[in-house]
Amino acid sequence: MTDDVEKRWHDPGMYRRAAGYVAAVLVAAALVGVAVTTWAERREPCADAGSVFCDTASRATILAGPGVVLAAGTVGAFVATYRVWKRHRAWPIWQGAGWFLMTVTLAFLAVGAGTVGA
Repeated sequence: MTDDVEKRWHDPGMYRRAAGYVAAVLVAAALVGVAVTTWAERREPCADAGSVFCDTASRATILAGPGVVLAAGTVGAFVATYRVWKRHRAWPIWQGAGWFLMTVTLAFLAVGAGTVGA
């Protein structure tokens, strides 16, 4: 039986893996954002417009592209939490990574949602 109250959750290797995972998810979301921006710049409907994201399709894509990457990364971190917990290891490290990514995901989607309909 495990003692969930015990606070010996120090595992530097696990922390490095979780931090690397979070960094990789954030970099992947940024790269998708750059790819979507490049795509939007080259679209014909926005060629004469003063803005890169001139229509609903480009605005929705800049929100959905990185948003899907961030959401998938969040789910992946919580799946890793469960797997580490099943092995009786330092699962709160991965749970922290999952909550951090969820916060970033929800903030990104909340801020971006106002621009889709505008």
